[in-house]
Amino acid sequence: MIQPSIYHASHYPVIIVGGGQSGLSASHYLQQLDIEHLVLEKHEATHAWREKRWDAFSLVTPNWQCNLPGYPYAGNDPHGFMKRDEIIAYLDGFIDTLQPPIREGVTVNLVTPLESGGYELQTTVGTFTADHVIVASGGYHTPIIPDFAAKLPATITQIHSEQYRNPESLPEGAVLVVGSGQSGAQIAEDLHLAGKQVYLATGDAPRCARFYRGRDVVDWLADMGYYDLPVEEHPLREGVRDNTNHYVTGRDGGRDIDLRRFAKDGMVLFGRLEQLDGDTLSFAPTLKANLDNADAVYNRINRSIDQYIEKQGITAESASRYEPVWEPMNEHNTLNLNEAGITSIIWCIGFRPDFSWVDVPVFNAQGYPNHQRGVTTHAGLYFLGLPWLYTWGSGRFSGVARDAEFIVRLIDEIRVKGYVGASESGYVPSTL
Repeated sequence: MIQPSIYHASHYPVIIVGGGQSGLSASHYLQQLDIEHLVLEKHEATHAWREKRWDAFSLVTPNWQCNLPGYPYAGNDPHGFMKRDEIIAYLDGFIDTLQPPIREGVTVNLVTPLESGGYELQTTVGTFTADHVIVASGGYHTPIIPDFAAKLPATITQIHSEQYRNPESLPEGAVLVVGSGQSGAQIAEDLHLAGKQVYLATGDAPRCARFYRGRDVVDWLADMGYYDLPVEEHPLREGVRDNTNHYVTGRDGGRDIDLRRFAKDGMVLFGRLEQLDGDTLSFAPTLKANLDNADAVYNRINRSIDQYIEKQGITAESASRYEPVWEPMNEHNTLNLNEAGITSIIWCIGFRPDFSWVDVPVFNAQGYPNHQRGVTTHAGLYFLGLPWLYTWGSGRFSGVARDAEFIVRLIDEIRVKGYVGASESGYVPSTL
């Protein structure tokens, strides 16, 4: 990695805020076009993968989808799922190959537009200016924890999913996991496999099969073109950005996550967590609906694969349909923490974006940037690495390169051809 001490300039044609896979992907294409730039990273490059993943974490998408620019997966298990340490090694290889012009340990406190054009960035190491700014800090900034969590007994250990490491790091006793998206479902499984008594408050997260008709479901969906579907062609349009990810796992070679099987094995399931009264939590009676809806999505995805197989005349294993292995005969609507022996709560209910440091009028009422494929209405300001920025893979190893190349090609043509206000005019790079 290039040493930050060699950087003395305060103005750059392009500054990238964020040194994760999206910011580094943009750096790759800027280097290819010999465009001077600087990456500013608050922590260290790819920090989230190093510090915000639990010990048993593995990818939920197969390794072949790891396709960072100039650095595709080259291991001997393309249909496997890299574990946490393997992911970090893959990222380290990408960084070593890229040698990005990055300054780590630098916080960007404020980005404001300049009257003369371009932007000013106030940081913890001084002020910079840039003609173009790519915000690549992701969309998962502020952990969501309900207000009433502050009223829980002080004897209860509370952590967010980003702080969870392993079952041994928790105190003895039962654990309540709140949220059944990808992180919640996988953390609940991790604790369950370790012999912990787990209570799980479910949400409306969907699920999907790991393998179906002889192949990984991801392989089928890739062949069907789902991962190339742009957001404007998705049935939900931009609304898909608010969807919770399907829960499934790559652990131990990959398998389904079936909350009903967990329940058969002793995990206690609830509907949506609603409120706290003393040391008793109450839940909405939504468990059956949550499980049924997750299974309906599971079967619907499989049916779409069935239709594709039939249409293409593909020889494959026989079709099947998931049937529930357990039903909640009587939903539990309350939980006394003391009586249940719960000593830990893990909040797995997501994050809120925080772009308050970007003082440019490009955000909607929810604080999310208005953009088209990462290009905002303020010339020279771009966003990269957000979920469904353009396709399903925009925030993942599989699709971020395409988005980064698009934005960098646009920057290059604006610089070379002198386009001004490109985003207002709907201009897109002629090379893509």
